[in-house]
Amino acid sequence: MSLKALIFDVDGTLADTERNGHRVAYNRAFEQLGVEWNWSETTYGELLTVSGGKERMKYFVENYQPVIPADSAIEELIADIYYCKTKIFKEMLLTGLIPLRSGVERLFNEAREAGIRLAIATTTAPSNIQYLLTSTLGEESLDWFDIIAAGDIVENKKPSPEIYQLVLKEMGWKAEECVAFEDSENGCLSARGADLPVIITVNAYTREEPFIGAALVLDQLGDPGDPVELIDDPQGAFEGSMLSIDYLTSNFG
Repeated sequence: MSLKALIFDVDGTLADTERNGHRVAYNRAFEQLGVEWNWSETTYGELLTVSGGKERMKYFVENYQPVIPADSAIEELIADIYYCKTKIFKEMLLTGLIPLRSGVERLFNEAREAGIRLAIATTTAPSNIQYLLTSTLGEESLDWFDIIAAGDIVENKKPSPEIYQLVLKEMGWKAEECVAFEDSENGCLSARGADLPVIITVNAYTREEPFIGAALVLDQLGDPGDPVELIDDPQGAFEGSMLSIDYLTSNFG
């Protein structure tokens, strides 16, 4: 059985969107709406244990007891903040403030040349994916992916495996024919829960997470002149300075 598809998470995996993207956009939205909240880098790192922006805000309200604006219904407040934050984040993307991580565009191109399918499985809003891809790769890049599964398309978000199970079911792919790409322990648990092999590219928030069951852990995918740092290689098969399609087709599927 040969490798058929690569399935990518988005936030933190395709681009380092969290610390200097989503966090900044949330803080700007809080300010615009007159909400006296501010998420420091440390606080946001703690909140990232919860998947999904709306869910993250609910967790923040329940566990940090922030000041709630008078006469605000919490569900409506969260919806308003999320809408405002999404608009701000869109502008950040469209003005080129959030580039793709090292090696992402290269691996996309290698996969397409090799006839390996591409897919996305994420809890972020569909519009965020559109803005990220079109601002970095052009409008045509939206057609590179056989399926973009995102947002509230499933009931339970990562670490639940539902988003990956949906991709496999919709596309008729077997888990052993695919490789998932993630950046966090929640994402790793989600992919492994769907029986997918998973490769991790860590970020500043997730570097110390355990990534139980991951097939490979790197600091990035790598580009010429920008080599990877190997963090964990249980199979002992990774060589070189970049994650390549040759490595993937030789070790998966």
